[in-house]
Amino acid sequence: MSNYRTIDEAIKKANNTTYGLAAGVMTKDLNVANTVSRSIRAGIIWINCYFAFDWDVPYGGYKMSGFGRDFGLDALYKYLQVKSVVTPIYNSPW
Repeated sequence: MSNYRTIDEAIKKANNTTYGLAAGVMTKDLNVANTVSRSIRAGIIWINCYFAFDWDVPYGGYKMSGFGRDFGLDALYKYLQVKSVVTPIYNSPW
C-alpha cells in the first residue's frame, strides 16, 4: 500500500501505472470520493466497498487492462457494428 500526503499525489500514483482495471476509494468525504473517482483512469471505481458487481454495471479496464466492457448495455457494443444507409426520397411531401 502506498503512502501519500495529498489527494493529488494519491491520484497521480494511481494513474502512474500501465493498467487501469479497478480502484477502490475509502473516504467519509463525498467531495473526495467524487474528485478521486473522476480523476483515476480505471474502468470501475468502488467507493467504500470493493469487488461489488451487478449485471447492469459495465465492467472493463482502461489502458492495458482489456478491451471493451462486460455486463450492462455497454457489453452489447462488442457484438454490434454501426452502419449508415442513405437513400434519396423522391416526391416527398416534406
